Amino acid sequence: MKQVEEKEEPSVYQRVVLKNASPYHYLKVRLVLEDESTRLNAVELKYFIITGLKSLYGEVGAALNFDVLKYDEDTLTALLRVYSRSLVKLWSSLTLLGSYQNKACAFRVLQVSPFLLALTGNSRDLQLD
Repeated sequence: MKQVEEKEEPSVYQRVVLKNASPYHYLKVRLVLEDESTRLNAVELKYFIITGLKSLYGEVGAALNFDVLKYDEDTLTALLRVYSRSLVKLWSSLTLLGSYQNKACAFRVLQVSPFLLALTGNSRDLQLD
């Protein structure tokens, strides 16, 4: 009997890169107001952001779909969710918002990630015992 020799084919290396694997991006932002006594609730914050989108991108920008997932009125910090394809539009409109009720203001983008879990902690704020 003859032995049948099976030739093993060399393994092929295939690199797979997924771009924008997540449909959403999450932003952790803080609103810094010139008048620190001014307070906004979540509805006013969302309307303020929509106004900024409308001023920069018109009606198309105002129709951009985003959500305020969490908002802290004391620190004026919000967690926003936006479709990945709209991230640049939202971020640019936040950057260009400069006044609220005729007082200077600025949005500070603290963290951005396609994964919500990534925003739960910040290694810069980590304190080891």
